[in-house]
Amino acid sequence: MKGLTRWQDGVALVAGVYALLSPLWTETSTAAMWTLIVLGALIAAASLAPLAGRTMDSMEYAHAGLGVLLFIAPWVLGYADLMGAAWTSWIVGVVTVVVGLMALPMARNIGGRAAPQH
Repeated sequence: MKGLTRWQDGVALVAGVYALLSPLWTETSTAAMWTLIVLGALIAAASLAPLAGRTMDSMEYAHAGLGVLLFIAPWVLGYADLMGAAWTSWIVGVVTVVVGLMALPMARNIGGRAAPQH
């Protein structure tokens, strides 16, 4: 088993846990609460994939995709008027997309390590 080898995974883990726990201190509706909990848990779980030895770039695409879903959720699920929940979705969504896409080049290298130079 490996540790978190890319800083992007650590940032995604923190963002996912923040979204997951944010209904504790943010005013939410039922839709907002479950969206933040479920997508936050999925983001956190995808960021823990390196601990299981998963270094495929599909995990980084998962981060980005989940981030997009979280970003659009306030409009799609009708909680854009709940400012705390909406801003949490937007900020965590953007952070997750950015770190997921930034980690792609490293994930494409074997095990997230750069190829040896000759």
